[in-house]
Order: sequence, then C-alpha cells, then structure tokens
Amino acid sequence: MTPGAIMTRPNLNDLLAFVAVARSHSFTKAAARLGVTQPALSHTIRGLEARMGIRLLTRTTRSVALTDAGERLLHSVGSRLDEIEDELDALTALRDKPAGTMRITTGEHALSVILWPKLRPFLRDYPDIQIEFDVSYELKDIVAERFDAGVRMGEQVEKDMIAVRIGPPMRMAAVGSPSYFAGTTQPKKPQDLTKHRCINLRLPTYGGLYPWEFERHGREIHVRVQGQLAFSTAPHVVAAAIDGFGLAYVPEDMVRAHVKAGRLIRVLDEWCPAFSGYHLYYPSRRQHSPAFALLVEALRYR
Repeated sequence: MTPGAIMTRPNLNDLLAFVAVARSHSFTKAAARLGVTQPALSHTIRGLEARMGIRLLTRTTRSVALTDAGERLLHSVGSRLDEIEDELDALTALRDKPAGTMRITTGEHALSVILWPKLRPFLRDYPDIQIEFDVSYELKDIVAERFDAGVRMGEQVEKDMIAVRIGPPMRMAAVGSPSYFAGTTQPKKPQDLTKHRCINLRLPTYGGLYPWEFERHGREIHVRVQGQLAFSTAPHVVAAAIDGFGLAYVPEDMVRAHVKAGRLIRVLDEWCPAFSGYHLYYPSRRQHSPAFALLVEALRYR
C-alpha cells in the first residue's frame, strides 16, 4: 500500500456473503441461501479479498476452506451479524401485522401429519409470514445452520433447547402383505425378523440403515434386518411392503388405513409401545420475533 493510501472497507453485504460461504463451506449452498448466482457470489468474495488485500478462503474443486485470516474474520464478525439480524427481526413487533421469514428443519412424516395440517390455516391468517421447510431425516445443528427451529422426537431434543410438544404419542408398526405371509410364518418375537425379508430405511442420523427398535416389559431389542430393498423415504417402504417385497417398520399412522383395508397385516404389536411424539425445538438464548411466538402457539399440541 502506498503512503497515504486508504484501504476500501468491506460493506455489510460483502461480510454477509463471506459468512454464508464460510459456514456452509460451499459457494453453491451459500448462493442458494442468499438468493444469488454462484458466479455473482464468487465475484463478491474476490472483491472482498482484493479490497482487504488478504486471502480469506482456499478453494478446491470439491470444497471451500478458511485461511487463518478467514477464521479470524468469521469469529469476529459472524456472531455480530447474527445479533444484527435478530434485532432486525424483532422490529417486526412494530408492524401492524406480524411478518418475517422462518426456517424449520423437519422430516417428511412430521411435515405431512403435523406441521402442514396446522400451518395451512395459520399461513392464511398471517399472509406476511413466510416459512421455509428444510425436509431431511438428518438431525441438524439448528444454531450453526441458522434455522429458527427444528422438529424431532421428544427424546432426541438436546437439553439446552426449548422443546414444545406439537403432536400426540406415537407407535411404530411392523407390517407385511398377505401375499408375503402366504409363503412364510409370521414373526412372534423381534429376533424372528432375521429369518424374514425386510425393507430397510436409510437414515443419516443413524449413520446408515435404521435398526428396528422394539420394547416389551422394559426390555429393549434392536434388530438389524436384511432384505432386497432399502429406501431413504418411508412412503416408498410402505409401497414396497404392499407389493409383497417384505416387512416394513414405520409409524403406525402411515399404515393404519392399509391394515384396516386388508392390504397389510400387522405383527409384533405387543412389542411396539407408545413413545414421545414430535416436538418443536429452538435455542433458549435467541431472541424471537412475535411471528415466531405465534407459530409456536399454532403448533402447540393441546
């Protein structure tokens, strides 16, 4: 820098762009989050680095990593930008109508049976409130990924989170089609499942295939089942069971109508007790907007 020269300081949008890339370690994900194109975001970051005269990110064909300077900048400005964003959201209390955007991470089953039925009338009543659903079986860090809330089973909620019950107790159901059971005997205990063709569900939370969990008289049994098929979505598991490809193990409400109609037969019922249902969870330390408070009350189980 020549004597008397002044470094052009980055503006707020430059810093927001940098924090988005640094936290996601991806230009593609950050661009989608910010609503800009990837080339435009890359141009912004290059301009920020040029104005500061220092490299903040190391780019490869597969990932984006922070340099030491980038780590220091993220640590110093990231939390401050979060505080500014929270305060701006809180200002919606001054509006005549509650407004704002909320991001919720949830599984597709909770979205279908709990969230969407309750939020249809809510969204009609509050047209200025926007909700973005991230549908995933992965148990995400809602603080690090800047979600306003997430949905999990009650026993999965971390202790430092506020948890609000949004659904009734649940049960799982093991089922198979009449055509499948025509060629084999029904299992009498969970251990018998090792002799059956079963349809697996792959969940990122478990690091792979979901182990079927049973309980009776306080005794818990986890069974790793085998079969010809595995899916990452439960509705496809149910469809394959109806088609006779093996046994399925899914939430009871997903197969209740099929059992009643005779398309599926339920087994091991006495090994499937009720357990804590879905809860909405969110950080206890974050200041929430009036719109978020209304959302929580709309979802609360009564």
